[in-house]
Amino acid sequence: MSLQKSRRLLLGAAMVAALMPLTAQAAYPDRPITMVVPFAAGGPTDTVARALAASMEKSLGQPVVVENKASAGGIVAPGEIARATPDGYRILIHHIGMATSPALYRKLAYKPVEDFVHLGLVNAVPMTLIAKPTFPANNLAEAVKHIKANAKSINLANAGLGAASHLCGLMFQAAIDTDLTTVPYKGTGPAMTDLIGGQTDLMCDQTTSTTPQIKAGKVKVYAVTSSQRIDAIKEVPTVGEAGFKGLELSIWHGLYAPKGTPADIAKKLNGALRSALADENFKKRMTDLGSVVYPESQQTPEAHLALLKSETDRWGKLIAKSGQFAD
Repeated sequence: MSLQKSRRLLLGAAMVAALMPLTAQAAYPDRPITMVVPFAAGGPTDTVARALAASMEKSLGQPVVVENKASAGGIVAPGEIARATPDGYRILIHHIGMATSPALYRKLAYKPVEDFVHLGLVNAVPMTLIAKPTFPANNLAEAVKHIKANAKSINLANAGLGAASHLCGLMFQAAIDTDLTTVPYKGTGPAMTDLIGGQTDLMCDQTTSTTPQIKAGKVKVYAVTSSQRIDAIKEVPTVGEAGFKGLELSIWHGLYAPKGTPADIAKKLNGALRSALADENFKKRMTDLGSVVYPESQQTPEAHLALLKSETDRWGKLIAKSGQFAD
């Protein structure tokens, strides 16, 4: 064998060896993926995340591990994901708080529009206006009348600044033109416990966390904030039926990856999301909790980004008017 031919063979072998790690890295995903939830375990976003992760595993071929990273307003987890290696192995599920945080927090470590790849919308969750079992009103009209007459002595619980329950509370107070004493808790769980126990009076929270309590008769329910009644609690009227149009509100969830995530990985994650949303088990779980899965036309990254931008503008105005900000 000539020296020149030997060199060519050695060079070819070296090139193959050099390319092998790149080929292995391209086989995404080749290890578990972590879906970070910015709230405590057991809350409404956590409930959606765990059902979604179980469905996405089927098409990804790897475990999707849910990691709870709770903080006030859910602002720590997005900052971590924004700074994470953009390789598709750490993703974020978040609700409407991604649209409200820029207005609520003067110092925010991330920009929801600019610092993420928007992977797609998941579901929309109506809210329910609920009260402690002994609250002296049997329908929403009676409740509002009682609230207006006793505003100084009535407490409105929420799961913390920026939580869905806080946002719904802002809308409710604006709709009835009455300011209430708000009591922020460290999560939906403790707020619900105190409401059931009668330590606080009112709360407005997602059907994913209130439906079981409503069905068990542990709280009073006055209305659901959707335009139509929902199957899970068909007996509960809408806010429109109860005479309070303009209180319609749904808390939507979306999936995010760090900015710079390769397009092929983002496409694969969106495909896994779409497959999960078509999964009958996932859809039934959402229906049972009073949630609605986004239709196929709105499962795109483009639809996700468009909704985030429009909701950021909408809530920015409402929050500015309320004057409720964090340092």
